[in-house]
Amino acid sequence: MPLPERMKFGIFMGPFHRVGENPTLALDRDLELVQWLDHLGFDEAWIGEHHSAGWETISSPEIFIAVAADRTKHIKLGTGVISIPYHHPFNVANRMVQLDHMTHGRVMLGVGPGALPGDAYMLGIDPTIQRRQMDEGFGMVLRLMTETEPITYESDWFTLREAMLQLRPFTKPHMPIAVASVQSPSGVALAGKYGAAVLTITVPRDPGAPDSDLRALWDIAETSAAEHGQTVNRDDWRLVLPVHLAESKKEAMKQARLGAGRYQREYFEHTMGRAAIIDGPLEDIIEEMDARGAWIIGTPDDCIEGIKKLEERSGGFGGFMVQAIDWAKREDVLHSYELMARYVMPAFQGSVASTAGSNKWAYERRETLQAGRAAAIDRAKSDYASRAN
Repeated sequence: MPLPERMKFGIFMGPFHRVGENPTLALDRDLELVQWLDHLGFDEAWIGEHHSAGWETISSPEIFIAVAADRTKHIKLGTGVISIPYHHPFNVANRMVQLDHMTHGRVMLGVGPGALPGDAYMLGIDPTIQRRQMDEGFGMVLRLMTETEPITYESDWFTLREAMLQLRPFTKPHMPIAVASVQSPSGVALAGKYGAAVLTITVPRDPGAPDSDLRALWDIAETSAAEHGQTVNRDDWRLVLPVHLAESKKEAMKQARLGAGRYQREYFEHTMGRAAIIDGPLEDIIEEMDARGAWIIGTPDDCIEGIKKLEERSGGFGGFMVQAIDWAKREDVLHSYELMARYVMPAFQGSVASTAGSNKWAYERRETLQAGRAAAIDRAKSDYASRAN
């Protein structure tokens, strides 16, 4: 399936900030980045929810979105994601509908079962039932947003008694909704069950695992949708991948080398206990991940090629989200997104087709046009000389 005429671009912000730096300044930079993306014309920013491990320090994406919405004009802001088992579904629905009104329709709801084992552990949640709770809670959130009659429901982890929302969604029938898909097929199956969009972390959270079979994932979504009388749309399927761009691949590698190595080794391998990517210095990790296609490190042309490879692997998708990582200097990170907006996004949004066509038209007629220009100048000189005499 071909890519859509206008692909969506944005970020998936955990965020990832190295332990040891000022967390207040890190949050300020996160907000600054969303403002910068709004200025550059990016479509979306998805904000995560995490409660442990010290790297991903936003615990309430709703609070972050409320502040970011007040500082931006156009960009849509999504929860990436709210971990449904951590919350009473009534509160999830209420808070998101309030944001839907406060942003005048710029909010999106992304949901998942919860990715960090430390979060579930501290909340006393059995990780083996998180996905069941996710299904049950998510279904109830949708019911609360779409049904007008009071709902009574008894679960082993939440209760509703004649529950109904005071505010109905600003966006009808509700704000855009997506389900996270990280490593297991449960996310895409659930998206299909409820006819929701899919947010796929293209490289599994365990980077040592084989790459996801993207085509098979989408097949699961479509099969699940058919079984439940729903439909899913590839144009609403967003793929997430870490990216860093510069004017040359050498410069991009240089800018991100140390930070990328620390991100992989200190977060995934040390903090999370994942298997090592390479048996060597962390400075060499960036080449390995780039070669695998797990990260895109290079020029805008390299990024364009990487997105086309994702098209081949997936069979077509509708949104490309950069996994936001603090792995280079602030000015280099901001410049990377500027390069994407100037040269990558236009290649997938049709915004340069007309200027390129106009340029080609002028080039192909340059001799005729120049002859006309010369004739006009000669005529002007002749007319001036006649008046002077």
